[in-house]
Amino acid sequence: MRVIGIDPGTGILGFGVVDVVGHKSVLVTAGVIRTPAHTPLDERLEEIFDGLTEIIAETKPDVMSIEKLFFARNVTTAMSVSHARGVAMLAGRKARLPIAEYTPMQIKQSMTGYGKADKKQMQEMVRLHLNLKEIPKPDDAADALATAITHQMMSR
Repeated sequence: MRVIGIDPGTGILGFGVVDVVGHKSVLVTAGVIRTPAHTPLDERLEEIFDGLTEIIAETKPDVMSIEKLFFARNVTTAMSVSHARGVAMLAGRKARLPIAEYTPMQIKQSMTGYGKADKKQMQEMVRLHLNLKEIPKPDDAADALATAITHQMMSR
């Protein structure tokens, strides 16, 4: 099974693709789609959609795993990220991918055993789980990989 994980964002959207081999995840690719600040939202969303559509076509995942939004502080940021999340889900749907959604707490729990783990703990667990020499960069790509790995763990 090949899983594409998505860490939604309008300025930076993280993606990570892993192959599930037995009980292990193997890194295929990871990165980010960046959109320029001060660009109209519709243009940014189009860039995200086109970029993800291309990544999906190239990597041919079997399922998309995406982080559910959980914001309590900044409503403006939440709205912007929710737009990017919707566009990412649309790209997955157009590719006929099943879409699994996980909360940040579920992702942290599955990766570290602790639902309130910090970013450094999460990144280190992604590195260990994928047997990498270094933590994947940037942070958004590591977060997307954690989302993909979570789906692998939850679907056992």
